[in-house]
Amino acid sequence: QVQLVESGGGLVQPGGSLRLSCTASGRMLAITVMGWYRQAPEKERELVATITSGGSTTTADSVKGRFTVSRDKSKNTVYLQMSNLNTEETADYYCNVYALVPGSGMVPTNVDYWGQGTQVTVSS
Repeated sequence: QVQLVESGGGLVQPGGSLRLSCTASGRMLAITVMGWYRQAPEKERELVATITSGGSTTTADSVKGRFTVSRDKSKNTVYLQMSNLNTEETADYYCNVYALVPGSGMVPTNVDYWGQGTQVTVSS
């Protein structure tokens, strides 16, 4: 099994900054992609940013220039540095890991894992 532990959410004023962290642990052969999604009340979950094992990043247009995703491969940890937050970005932020794990009969299988979510509230 793979576990994801998120931290760093909380209350921040508009224009403020927060840094989210997510550490993956468990039986993994490799981590292909790590990233962050968010879901605001009554809205669908959306991509925020992802980073591959090679360091390539994908960032939503709405956060480009303000959010930065990074990764510490030695710690199986992904970070999301968020700055200049606005009230519309109040949401639950979810860590996602796409990892290669031992499957049935020890055949490697790619599996998606999700964290439990960390709440980010942007409010004055």
